[in-house]
Formats: sequence, structure tokens, C-alpha cells
Amino acid sequence: MLITFKSKAAADVVMYESHAKPILDLLHKDLARGVITAAEAGDAVAVLEQQINASKSHEAAEALARDVNAHHNADVDDHNHEKIEPVSFSARAYPLLDMLREAKKGNYDILWGV
Repeated sequence: MLITFKSKAAADVVMYESHAKPILDLLHKDLARGVITAAEAGDAVAVLEQQINASKSHEAAEALARDVNAHHNADVDDHNHEKIEPVSFSARAYPLLDMLREAKKGNYDILWGV
């Protein structure tokens, strides 16, 4: 299912529920319906930026583990498999983070599920 974040500050941001849930959990918001007020936007930006920085510090180790798992079989033979490139938390969160920044500047709320 899709969630559409709406604000007068920016274009709509559409995410799958499974991608929006970790973000909204960090912000202590309900997945089905909610609002991030203009007054809450600054704190929400800080929380998301902190989580993005934390997630980036683990990306190198996770990328190495994925590479080893993707390229080596049980006999430790290296085959030219395609590299697995999952979408990072920061890439998924960026559109909403950008909307939050603009909402804070313009003093607008962000709504979803309405």
C-alpha cells in the first residue's frame, strides 16, 4: 500500500508503507494517518538527519558482507555476479526530509492518510 505525504511546502511524496514505517516510527507517528506540524518539523529534521548519519556509518561493512555473499559460493570461487545494491535508508528518507525542511521554512504542516 502507498502513503502520500502532502504539504503546501513541496510536491507530494509517495512511499510504500514498508518504507515509510521506519521513518514514521522514528518520529513516533501513526502509519495510517497523521500530521507533522510546522512546529514539529525542526525536531523531525534533526531526528532523521541523526538516523541517516548513523546508518551511513554502517554502510561500508554491510556492503562488504553483501559483496562476499554475492560473489563467493561454498567453494570460495569468485563468479562475476551482479552487485547487489539495496536502496539505503538515507535515499528512502531524503524526499520526506526535503519536504520537512521546506515545511519548516514556510511554516506548513505535512499530512498523510487524509
